Amino acid sequence: MRRNRTLLLTVVAAVAAAATIWIALPASAAAPTASVRTVSDWGSGWQDEVTVSNTGAAAMASWKVEFDLPAGATVGSFWEADMTLSGQHVTFANRGWNGSVAVGASATFGFVGSGGRPVNCRINGLPCDGVVATGTPGTPATAAPTTVRPTTAAPATAPTKAPTSTAPAPSETTKAGVPPASDLLPVTVTNKTGRNETVFLYVLGVNLKTGKLGHVDAAGAFTAWTGGGAVPVPAPDVSIPLTGASTTIKIPRGLSGRLYMSFGQKLDFRLTTDGLVQPAPWAGGDPNRDILFDWSEFTLDAGGLFLNSSQVDMFAVPHVVSVTGGSGTVISTGELKSGGRQRVIDAIKAAPDFARSVVTASDGTVLRVLAPGKAAEAGLMSPDYLDPLISSAWNAYAKRNLTVVPFSDQPGTRFTGRTSGDVLSFTDTTSKVVASFTKPSTTNVWGCDGALAAPNDRVVGPIARTLCAALQRGTLGTIDTQPGGTAADFYRGDPANLYAKVIHENMADGKAYAFAFDDVLNQESLVHDGDPRLAAITMTPF
Repeated sequence: MRRNRTLLLTVVAAVAAAATIWIALPASAAAPTASVRTVSDWGSGWQDEVTVSNTGAAAMASWKVEFDLPAGATVGSFWEADMTLSGQHVTFANRGWNGSVAVGASATFGFVGSGGRPVNCRINGLPCDGVVATGTPGTPATAAPTTVRPTTAAPATAPTKAPTSTAPAPSETTKAGVPPASDLLPVTVTNKTGRNETVFLYVLGVNLKTGKLGHVDAAGAFTAWTGGGAVPVPAPDVSIPLTGASTTIKIPRGLSGRLYMSFGQKLDFRLTTDGLVQPAPWAGGDPNRDILFDWSEFTLDAGGLFLNSSQVDMFAVPHVVSVTGGSGTVISTGELKSGGRQRVIDAIKAAPDFARSVVTASDGTVLRVLAPGKAAEAGLMSPDYLDPLISSAWNAYAKRNLTVVPFSDQPGTRFTGRTSGDVLSFTDTTSKVVASFTKPSTTNVWGCDGALAAPNDRVVGPIARTLCAALQRGTLGTIDTQPGGTAADFYRGDPANLYAKVIHENMADGKAYAFAFDDVLNQESLVHDGDPRLAAITMTPF
């Protein structure tokens, strides 16, 4: 079983957990109504839930809810309803088991989309609020979406997932003399790169108790951000210089975030009214694009420490992450093979489709290799690179079944998928349709979002993450039970995710976070201990 470990930082994006778009007002006549609630918004996409209410005088045998999508908006996955699309007009109709709604009862369905929000909501041909204006029958309701000031921030990248039990670690040793348990965890950051520049550290995250974004000083004191504006303003300098070969800082329990390390220059962070603008060196004009930097991600909570290196956005500074538990056991991962950084760079440079994703400073230093999605976003790679693989995989299940068993400890929880047109729908063991996904774009696959966005539930989200991992690894359409295969089966097709392939190949233990759901089948570079006493991040030679 897995649980979400959400990194709560944002590039001007936020979760609005209860933002209502259409409010079901008291009906002026006996008619059904529909209300739409935005469950979450992560900047590049959103998840909506629709409640169909029978406010009429007789039982409903069926229902149909229609919206118009603004130009450029799309709907990806959806559940508890069937969807048809005509241009930018989308219609959701009940499935066979949830069309009958008694007086006073309700039914719900949901969907994930990107771009602008749906407008002109109608249910069974009438406005969703149940009110029809006198003298203008059939006029669409055009209530503009309301906005709710966000209380928490959403991840700039798809969050990593952490196991509830410690996964087998690549290396374990035992040490004596571990410190006593504390609500302040010592984290030692060491520079073994051989580079002489000053290293600046930043501990940024969200207080899990209050939901406030902020920063942590070397002693472990958390301070919430203040200020910010509609136009991002410079954040205060909260850097912690790495003195000598290593520096130990403390992280308070109840924090989820990132530990950044930059070489030679301080990073430029900005504040908005909604949160913290993180460095995005793939974006034009980002002030951090010429700085060598990287980060690790962590959560320290009642479940212990979850700490991982990340290559989801870019591959830059190789570093090992480790945790020492109360027993003295040390678990570590993230170490590159000797010369591994250069081999990754050479392999990417040698591939015409990927070569431009290697970013170099004026002195010849390779600052980073951008992940494919970020390279495409920056115009350095074709945005359609994976399209042939996606079409082949999607079409494979028009004539045979795809089985998804998303939980390794629950083999009886399985879903069966078949494709009809561009929609891949899944049924549970009772033959009930529980989730549907429109064929994703290459961008959706690179980001594990859009048509493959994974809501935090026990059905749609686990299926979505399984599909995304299989498409990233090139096994969807060739292995019909997913998650499936081993490392030897991954990245063998054409086109393939060369970025993920060469990073994994050059890790000493084969583990990396080369895309958002690389933890499917435990391929991730993550360490966990339920009783952490020490942690370390060691930047290795390059």
